[in-house]
Amino acid sequence: MAMEPVTEARKDAQRVGRGDVESVRDMILAFSRMDQRRGGGHGRTALVEYLRSDVAGYLVGKFPNDRVRRDMHAAAAEGSYLSGWMAFDNGEHGIAERYFSLGLKLAARAGDAPLSGHILRAMAHQALDLRFSDDALELSTASMHGRRYQSATPRERALLGVVHARSLAATGKNQAASKALLRAEDDLRQAHDGIEEPARIFFFAEASLAHETACALRDMGDRTGAVRQFRRSVKTRGASFKRTHAVTLGYLGATQISAGNVEEACATWSTALDAIEEGVYSGRARQRVVEMRGFLSPYRSRGVPAAAELGARATDYLRNVD
Repeated sequence: MAMEPVTEARKDAQRVGRGDVESVRDMILAFSRMDQRRGGGHGRTALVEYLRSDVAGYLVGKFPNDRVRRDMHAAAAEGSYLSGWMAFDNGEHGIAERYFSLGLKLAARAGDAPLSGHILRAMAHQALDLRFSDDALELSTASMHGRRYQSATPRERALLGVVHARSLAATGKNQAASKALLRAEDDLRQAHDGIEEPARIFFFAEASLAHETACALRDMGDRTGAVRQFRRSVKTRGASFKRTHAVTLGYLGATQISAGNVEEACATWSTALDAIEEGVYSGRARQRVVEMRGFLSPYRSRGVPAAAELGARATDYLRNVD
């Protein structure tokens, strides 16, 4: 792969300075914000091209000092991680794994332990979605190890911790999961504007913590608590995070219908489709629609009007995106 870490610059390499590092960071953040709004299916090809051309060139450049070299490798690691995350969100799991692995190598070259933890957390999240619970627990435990957690800012520690809690819940370790959820809440409570934080963590706030907490509670068998936290997530999430908003609504509807609240679930899923149809390109969001249609099938056959109407709408959506 064109961005593999290198050990020394070519003789004709370009000079790379602090301004180049900041330019890469700004570009990666712009792609990350777009991912949050539109999903991983929008813009990843452009990100990969940027990494393979501009960023790969910087990595074999001449650096004025080791600090700039490490910072450029960290910026490249974040770009690789983001490409992996976008691929994961769009259901391209093999590609995601390759870019996550590359991101870990670059983060190691940068000596950035919290960034390594952040990427391992993303890999655990992917494993959870694929129902590889034991792998998720192993990865999330690694993300919490040593300086990966200890050197991270409180906001990032909360993210690592809540995904670890989800992994514990998915493997039936409910008591440990409950303790991990409380710890993640405490970590996020310690975050404040006076702390300098990496840009990669901009998306993680109360709404995201509530979403992940709800997923853990759902897996622990606490449907009431899960519904409460999913609703909290929907209520507190900003308009810039449309992709995750749609996914949260999808999960909320599934939890509601599992508890027998069909009309309530249909209302939630209708709102989810509204969000998805407004330009969200995400395999995870699409999968929520597939699940929705599956949940609705028995109620459609019973002649429940809301289920029939929403099921037809879901079918139309899937036909248009397939």
